[in-house]
Amino acid sequence: MQRQYRDYLSDFKTWNQKSHAKQWMLFSKNLASHLSLDETAFSNGDLYTILTNKKAKGKKGAIVAMVKGTKAENVIKILNKIPLKQRKKVKEVTLDMAGNMGLIVKK
Repeated sequence: MQRQYRDYLSDFKTWNQKSHAKQWMLFSKNLASHLSLDETAFSNGDLYTILTNKKAKGKKGAIVAMVKGTKAENVIKILNKIPLKQRKKVKEVTLDMAGNMGLIVKK
């Protein structure tokens, strides 16, 4: 009974990103004018590129996208799913000096 209650709260069983969540997740409604872009390694060694809304300060609505890996072309492909009109609202992206991160922002 307890497990069913938790599944109901998270709505995970009906989540529209469930099928591809290991490769990428996109929450375009969280896109804002000021973003952060970085990569992180999880405990099992998997690298993910993460785009976040700075205004959310790590709380609800912070994640815009998480893409497995750091290859610019893979991240760009996913971010291009966000309509161009919405992407043009971005004014600033904070990122490190990794070349692939700069290419992602430029494209």
